[in-house]
Amino acid sequence: MIKNYFKIAWRNIMNNKVFSLINIVSLTIGLSASLVIGLMIYYNYTYDNFHTDGDRIYRIVTESKRPDGRLSYNSGVTTALKDAIIQNSNFETVSDFHIFNAAKIENRDANLEFRNPEFIIFTNSQYFDLFDYEFLAGNEQDILSNPNEVILSEERASLYFPNAKPSEIIGKSLTYNDSINTVVTGVVKGFKSHSDIVFQEFVSLGTALQTNMRNNLVYKSWHLTNWTSQLFVKLNGLADVKDVEKYIEDVAFQNQNEASVKKGYSRTFRLQPLNDLHFNPNYAIYDIESSRASKSMLKNLALVAIFLLILGCANFINLNTAHASNRAKEIGIRKTLGGSKRQLIKQFMGETFLLTLCSTLISLVAVYWLVHVFSNFMPKGLSFGLLKDPIILLSIVIGIALVTFLSGFYPAIVLSRFNTIKVLKNQVEVDDKKFPMRKFLTVFQFTIAQVFIIGTLLLTKQINYLLNKDLGFQTEAIISFGYPQGQESISKRITLGEHLQTLPEVKKVSLGGSPPAAVGFNSMSIFHMNGADEIDVETQFLFGDTEFFKLYELELLAGRVYRNDTIRELVINDVFRERLGYKTPQEAIGQHLKVSDENVPIVGVMNNFNQQSLKSDIKPLALVGDWNRSSYTQFYRMHVALQRNDANNWMTTIDKIKNIYQSTYPGAEFSPKFFDETINTFYEKEIRMSKLLNWATGLSILISCLGLLGLVTYTTNRRIKEIGVRKVLGATVLQINTLLCKEFVILVGIAFLVAVPIAYYGVYEWLQDFAFRTSISFWVFLLGGLAMIVFALAVISVKTVRAATANPVNSLRTE
Repeated sequence: MIKNYFKIAWRNIMNNKVFSLINIVSLTIGLSASLVIGLMIYYNYTYDNFHTDGDRIYRIVTESKRPDGRLSYNSGVTTALKDAIIQNSNFETVSDFHIFNAAKIENRDANLEFRNPEFIIFTNSQYFDLFDYEFLAGNEQDILSNPNEVILSEERASLYFPNAKPSEIIGKSLTYNDSINTVVTGVVKGFKSHSDIVFQEFVSLGTALQTNMRNNLVYKSWHLTNWTSQLFVKLNGLADVKDVEKYIEDVAFQNQNEASVKKGYSRTFRLQPLNDLHFNPNYAIYDIESSRASKSMLKNLALVAIFLLILGCANFINLNTAHASNRAKEIGIRKTLGGSKRQLIKQFMGETFLLTLCSTLISLVAVYWLVHVFSNFMPKGLSFGLLKDPIILLSIVIGIALVTFLSGFYPAIVLSRFNTIKVLKNQVEVDDKKFPMRKFLTVFQFTIAQVFIIGTLLLTKQINYLLNKDLGFQTEAIISFGYPQGQESISKRITLGEHLQTLPEVKKVSLGGSPPAAVGFNSMSIFHMNGADEIDVETQFLFGDTEFFKLYELELLAGRVYRNDTIRELVINDVFRERLGYKTPQEAIGQHLKVSDENVPIVGVMNNFNQQSLKSDIKPLALVGDWNRSSYTQFYRMHVALQRNDANNWMTTIDKIKNIYQSTYPGAEFSPKFFDETINTFYEKEIRMSKLLNWATGLSILISCLGLLGLVTYTTNRRIKEIGVRKVLGATVLQINTLLCKEFVILVGIAFLVAVPIAYYGVYEWLQDFAFRTSISFWVFLLGGLAMIVFALAVISVKTVRAATANPVNSLRTE
């Protein structure tokens, strides 16, 4: 019986190739999008899910509150916290580690040197109690118990000791930063799955006392929080998370700085679940180049996948119900021969299953291609091989069953309900009054398509605004670069700048810190007495020499720039001036601000500019020189303005700069960055979203238009004799085309009216994330509606014009 169902199903599919092809293509698009997006969602939500008792592992993080209510977040904690909580019975394991930025590592036995390696930490055996590492060599019972010991990952071991087996590396020596000699005591295998715990070298905690971390580790101040000092805990099985959070909040409260509390500052500690590391943007992850997932973005992608799949199912329902009259006699004969309603439903569901199965197989091939084509949008490490995961395979099976049910159940019910007598008397009519679901689904399809079109247009408009808005400083033809670690000599940097300035292709050179717009700035509280009121202003600091202001073409509203690179003078922005309570820039000149218990004069007020992405408001900022040069320098980057009218030779100029740089710092890596490219990185997430939305829009239009083509084909075929009669009676091609198109254009118009408020609300909510945003122009909605009507008319006309121009003799010869 089942074999017979499938045989008949296959025959019906082959007898209706056009409709079957439309259904397969529609379902394939929806299934392909769902599979790709499903892989992305599953991959991101399974970060660090393989650790034993991972649901009980937390990172303790710091949350600080300012007097004005603003919150700041730090993934690090004070070094004093571990000792304060380690005896608490709620904690099964407490492990701290400290991130180490080594300038150089040497394998002196093999004469190998490695510059600026990443992912090195100082830690102890408790770290390996928390996370599941497999030891390939070394003593697992005695882990990092002595100073100057190091455990390497398998990957790092093969880098430092080429062609050596893990067991052969034990006892070998590595030297960090010329002076810290260590012995390899273990080699561990990398994690079996994707993780945000990315460390490759584990140096014993006692070794950190030989570095500049010594004071922080020895004195353990409650008032110094550094993100490099991390603290993880594993709760015992009976611990209540809320009770533990209350406990660490009490610890924070008991150790507050009284002076800070009086001024309205507060600090507390929070528990961050291990599986939250990959999603929470407030706290740093350890691989800054790794793509961090956004839960809201993943939810939006899931909605896109669901809508595309529903569009494919809607096509199937529309075409099958429209095509029902062609199968009426078959159904009548089957019922006459004793076929039950249940058997008919099974047959039609079998046809749907076959089409869905074909679409799924094609989708799997498409996914293999899409994963490679969209590799830039995929999380690092995601591959086609993830489809072998049992959960993914089970999801595909469930998906096939669900799509088969959604697509086939309603048409199967409709077809199986046909009255046998009316069918055999040829009295069955399949019109839209009898099946209003078709109109509803057509409107639904075009509503989704138009929401995507309008959303894409407005998103593109906002991105163009972000990339082209005048930020208040020069961004074109400016590069910046850092210096090698361990090379702290300011005189060498000044000499390098002087040599670069001699190049005729270089317009200006400046020593400084971050450029005017950056991801983060140094900030601190500055105090000012304005009459009887003490004003506390959280201020961002921008460091630069006397040429910095000119190089970036900042605008001075009043006063001057500081006289030399080290004098303690301030140039503040206009937002800062307003926060201090002065009505004009000129009034602020000569006023003194309290910076680290020292009164420093304001010598200039500059115009506001955007220090960060346009999602953020302009914040109080002070441009200063290299105040602490006697102890350390804040000029850690070189800024070079190239001749703007010589763009064709910029790369040649950069090569010249590289040669001078490497003659000053032999063997150092030269990594310049164009400033305008840095600005663009602020909006990588939005640009990726725009490209994905473009694809979603195209696919939704394609699915909707395929369904429309199928309906128009059926309607035109059903009315072919009517068209012949009208032509004989003198109707023109335009009149007939209008007659056939009118119904569908009305449905597209209704869809537009439904789509406008939905698209407006979605875009309006999205734009609230930006402090600076474009307007929601009404012409965008009109353009979106017009575009959809043009697409619909183009598809409809493919069939209607052909029908209207056909010879009526061919359709009326049997009458």
